[in-house]
Amino acid sequence: MAFDVWLGFFAACWVISLSPGAGAIASMSSGLQFGFLRGYWNVIGLQIALAVQILIVAAGVGAVLTTSALAFNLIKWFGVAYLIYLAIKQWQQKPSEIKTAQEADHQVHPLSMMLKGFLVNISNPKAIVFMLAVLPQFLDPTKTLVPQYSMMMVTMIAIDMIVMAGYTCLAAKVLLFLRSPRQQRILNRSFASMFVGAASLLSFVHR
Repeated sequence: MAFDVWLGFFAACWVISLSPGAGAIASMSSGLQFGFLRGYWNVIGLQIALAVQILIVAAGVGAVLTTSALAFNLIKWFGVAYLIYLAIKQWQQKPSEIKTAQEADHQVHPLSMMLKGFLVNISNPKAIVFMLAVLPQFLDPTKTLVPQYSMMMVTMIAIDMIVMAGYTCLAAKVLLFLRSPRQQRILNRSFASMFVGAASLLSFVHR
């Protein structure tokens, strides 16, 4: 991949990652509940799903997914249902359940956090459709594709990890100022509403 082409892709990745979506909401929610260090396991799960999505596109399976209405809708509605589930859990969370990062270390396994992030990203078929539209624009078909896709994967994941770290850290800092149950309840329900909003947007996505 030529350096000037990579720079264009690098800039596009920042725009994509900074755009608020279900991943950003999940990262902020995790940072709010568990602090930065524990909440960052969610980000790792997001990146594993992102890597899988890029591999799907690189293998050509993504093109099949976008032409199969059944496969597309199954993934889409699973994603909608999962986001609604997260919204309900967030809405029902009691103010007293918001713990410090140290307390959360003994209550939430990192694998469960990673799984949450993985499911949020992998159940979004819009991401695969988007990559199918964007990634080929930066490919040189006259050269070997594997190194080019590898460079894209490393670039996208590195940038997304930085951006999601920012979202997680921001929410973790907000946690320090939550003193009253009322403040905690308002924030929990705000995040629940954002999950519902993300689910609503996903439900309108078409092939």
